[in-house]
Amino acid sequence: MALSSKNKVDPSFNMSSMTDMIFLLLVFFMLTSNFVTPSGLPIKVPTSKASSKVMPKVNVGITKDLKYYVNEVEVPYNFLEDELKSILPVKEEGVVVLQVDKDVPVQYLVNVAGIAAKLKAKVSIATRPE
Repeated sequence: MALSSKNKVDPSFNMSSMTDMIFLLLVFFMLTSNFVTPSGLPIKVPTSKASSKVMPKVNVGITKDLKYYVNEVEVPYNFLEDELKSILPVKEEGVVVLQVDKDVPVQYLVNVAGIAAKLKAKVSIATRPE
């Protein structure tokens, strides 16, 4: 006497809904993650309690040995204004993030901030949280 059940259960598993969920989670984490690109320049920025992240349009770095970098490309100080003028947008207000080594005298920071203000760009100073 052969026993057989009347209810046949299909053992296959549909993965399409699982892959949809994984894809949605991937997109969510990509959109909510911080879009901060670490600088490869040897700059030790000062610390601050009110450190916030700004989406930079143009990064200007000043190293300890007073070399100027615009978006990680070395630029002589004499050509800094021309370089910023060519990079910053004309119609909208640009943002310049200054990454200045903590051992650099403040006058160099003020000089670069003055150039950026002359080009009608917002100036932000990069710091790291305490």
